[in-house]
Amino acid sequence: MKKIAVTGGAGYIGSHTCIELIANGYEILVIDNLSNSSREALDRVEKISGSKIDFFKVDLRDEEDLEKIFQSNKIDAVIHFAGLKAVGESTEFPLMYYDNNVAGSVILFKVMDKYNVRNIVFSSSATVYGDPESVPIKENFPLKPYNPYGMTKKMVEDILEDLYKSDNRWNTALLRYFNPVGAHQSGLIGEDPNGIPNNLTPYITQVAVGKLKELSVYGNDYKTKDGTGVRDFIHVVDLAIGHVKAIEKINQNPGLFACNLGTGKGYSVLDMVNAFEKASGRKIPYKISDRRPGDIAECYADPSFALEFLNWKAELDIKEMAEDGWNWQSKNPDGYGKSKKD
Repeated sequence: MKKIAVTGGAGYIGSHTCIELIANGYEILVIDNLSNSSREALDRVEKISGSKIDFFKVDLRDEEDLEKIFQSNKIDAVIHFAGLKAVGESTEFPLMYYDNNVAGSVILFKVMDKYNVRNIVFSSSATVYGDPESVPIKENFPLKPYNPYGMTKKMVEDILEDLYKSDNRWNTALLRYFNPVGAHQSGLIGEDPNGIPNNLTPYITQVAVGKLKELSVYGNDYKTKDGTGVRDFIHVVDLAIGHVKAIEKINQNPGLFACNLGTGKGYSVLDMVNAFEKASGRKIPYKISDRRPGDIAECYADPSFALEFLNWKAELDIKEMAEDGWNWQSKNPDGYGKSKKD
């Protein structure tokens, strides 16, 4: 297995995964509509990796343009990141999420099937578990997402499961990952959200760099060690390596499997604030706000199956997550800047 198509490869996790794929000897091509990503990210991936990347600015819902890519390239596998990913936005605009994330995936799978490409790693999410009855979360826990974003991830998982049942030539990894943070050690690529960040760590770093006034901590009355929500934060480079391990496993024709990618440790919101204060040497002001509807007290993975099945485990800790995240933000206070939409 040599050539990998990476949908959404210009995004946060996609761009880091491109670096790890190239480092492990894979050829890649990237398909991205740049709706929430930057061409500049891929330019920087090329700089870090020393490799040229074939890039196609295509929306997955454009079946004709997608077919042209598969016609003109011998693709062995697909890593499918492309999708909208803001939980709050998905609640406000559910049709947009179902159209983009589910309909776009269906068209991708149709084209893959037509061109006999039946190896796929799907970027799923721990949101498919909803509010778990206990932690740590195992892969066999019930799937009961509680927002449209999580529903779209579960729907795509269901579609891929039905595809495998109908044709066992499909080899499919459903990677359910937890809360990616940090950035590449070079500081050249990192998380660059549109507008006000939805995720905790880019919000923290933008407060630290002076772009935002203060952090809102939603709830300090959960049954956790400091009252704030606890999540399984995982370094994005560890996550990227997990995708390389999944491609290696798919090369062995394993059929369909689901796998958590997390550290197995829970860090609170205030743990992350403290870690970033140490990394940046700056005070990060915050205020306590009311809980958000749908937020849960704690969520972290049981990563034992990933170690057993993929020979993968997270290696980088909260200190490195904070240091690398701050390194990216301090070197790029405006993210990818004017080039973001190019």
